[in-house]
Amino acid sequence: MAVTIIGVAVNALLSFLAHLLQIPLYLDTVGTIFTTAVAGLFPGMVVAAATNILCTFFQSESIYFVLINVLIAICTAWFMQEKRWQKNRSKVLFLLALSLIGGEIGILFQWVLLEGPQLADVAEAARELAAQSGIPYPLCTGIINFGLNIVDKSLSAGIAIHAMRLIPRDTRQKIRDTRWKQRPLTEEETNAYRRQSDKRRESLSVRMTILISVSAVLLAAVIVWISMSLYFENVKKEYERNAQSAATFAASVVDAGRIGDYLREGENAPGYPETRALLEQIRDNAPGVQYLYVEVIDKDGCYFVFDLDAEDGEPGYLPGERVDIDEEFQSLMPALLAGEEIEPISSAYATGWVLTFFAPIRSASGQTVAYAGADVALKYLTDFNRSFLLKIIFVFSGFFVLILGYGLHVARSYLVYPVNSMVARARGFVRDGTDQKDLDENARKIEELDIRTGDEVELLYQALSKLATATAEQMRDIRHYADATAKMQNGLIITMADMVENRDSDTGAHVQKTAAYVRIILNGLMRKGYYPDKISPKYISDVEMSAPLHDVGKINIPDTILSKPGKLSPEEFEIMKTHTTSGKLIMERAINTLGGETYLKEARNMAAYHHERWDGKGYPEHLRGEVIPLSARVMAVADVFDALASRRVYKPALPFEKALEILEENAGTQFDPKCVEVFVESQDEIRQVMRKYQDA
Repeated sequence: MAVTIIGVAVNALLSFLAHLLQIPLYLDTVGTIFTTAVAGLFPGMVVAAATNILCTFFQSESIYFVLINVLIAICTAWFMQEKRWQKNRSKVLFLLALSLIGGEIGILFQWVLLEGPQLADVAEAARELAAQSGIPYPLCTGIINFGLNIVDKSLSAGIAIHAMRLIPRDTRQKIRDTRWKQRPLTEEETNAYRRQSDKRRESLSVRMTILISVSAVLLAAVIVWISMSLYFENVKKEYERNAQSAATFAASVVDAGRIGDYLREGENAPGYPETRALLEQIRDNAPGVQYLYVEVIDKDGCYFVFDLDAEDGEPGYLPGERVDIDEEFQSLMPALLAGEEIEPISSAYATGWVLTFFAPIRSASGQTVAYAGADVALKYLTDFNRSFLLKIIFVFSGFFVLILGYGLHVARSYLVYPVNSMVARARGFVRDGTDQKDLDENARKIEELDIRTGDEVELLYQALSKLATATAEQMRDIRHYADATAKMQNGLIITMADMVENRDSDTGAHVQKTAAYVRIILNGLMRKGYYPDKISPKYISDVEMSAPLHDVGKINIPDTILSKPGKLSPEEFEIMKTHTTSGKLIMERAINTLGGETYLKEARNMAAYHHERWDGKGYPEHLRGEVIPLSARVMAVADVFDALASRRVYKPALPFEKALEILEENAGTQFDPKCVEVFVESQDEIRQVMRKYQDA
């Protein structure tokens, strides 16, 4: 507010001094440029409009040039953006743009409204230039005014920019930030929101612009139409009264007894010049009356006694000169010949509409000897309305841009930017909702918006902020409960697996090691881009979690077979093979109990198919290739490697390298070659797992 008041005061004072001292400069844009550079576009537009309003006290035509000053504010705001203003070329273009606006658009306005330059010095210099160069005078006024504006705008911009630099950058930024009804947005954020709005056909900015524009134009059109209609009717009635009074007064000053002498002798008749002078005074003192005349009406036409032509000053028809009766008067001829008073007559001519009033000139005996006529030319009213409309358009154009700027300023500060800020933060909240740290960070960012519009938008923001904070807290609690549930599930799985493993005391942490190997293989497959449609972080987690249950079916195998130290007989091996089908049934019952598809689906796949072979020679269903579930193919590699590399009662542990060699030899026959490939490439991780669970 302070910067705006200072800008208006500087503009008005400098413009008044230039007018008082008759300096051929305008100096009415220093404050506009200064305010726009320091406080932003809308304050600069306010300064521009207020300046022209104040200047009307000593230059009445200033009100018509509001648009010029407002355009200078818009131009300044565009060039003052940091990325543009840092370039020297932009500074030169800035001065040229100001000069074009003030010079060329300004002189165009002056010709339309004032029919010539506003400053006498410009008119005189243009006449000199036209006389010496042969260039048309109007074009010379544009050239002179452009040159004058280069000096004027360079001086104004120089004063404004040097004054602006006296204010510290931080202070200027604080002044600009007062327009925000939230945490000030960076230029990148502002541009991003504008780009988002531009992509949408019906963004808030577009709707507000259309609403304000249409409302302002319709309101202005209605006001102008009503005011012009009322003014036209009032002026028309006034002119009609003036014409009627003029005709009546003219009839009273003309001596009816001398009409015959006036017709015969004209100017030489006694009293004719004096009467004509009186009639001219009557015409000149009756606003709106264009023609005043006295004529005698006869059957064969009209005979003029006096004819005062106000348009070109010529004497008009000579005394006694006859003219034919116009068509508009034909129907009134009986009344005119009878000397009666008649109603006003409306006539159409090439020059426009004419409204005629007749007043009878009567002799002493009461006989009508002639008529005094007064014409109101409606063309004059039309010309006035055209001039009035042009002035209204020029005045309205400046204030329309100001109103539009205010509407957009309010819409952006109170609606567009707050809503876009909330949308951006909410999208981040939804997008990063899987990570608690991101949730907390986005909830904090929403709180940092600090929207304070004082209306429903602020209420919406407060609700969104509370919702985000509550959601983040709720997700933290849910994760806590989920972690607890997962730990309980893992504990149950490990317990079930231990129940099986304890029956086979020679397995040596088999379930823990195979689960670790499964994770190594799946991470390797993901890293190399194998099976991208299948492998995801959740899939890896599900498989690793359910891996310990791959041998759950062994719970149905008799101890004599499960703990036999030697080689199994064919009959015993057939019984051992049933642990796959038993495991599948156990897992399916668990899945049906829990309801729906859970991570136990992969436990079922591994329990049922981890003994299937890539070449289709495995059991229980002789599946082959990728028909075998991926989790089962991964478990097949992990299970066989642990069996080879671990000590059993019926065999010693094979060396690490030998166990890997056997896997590689059977890749493509017994095992999925991709699973073997990534497993062999992860030897360091495999050794770490073996050291962790090393046999006693």
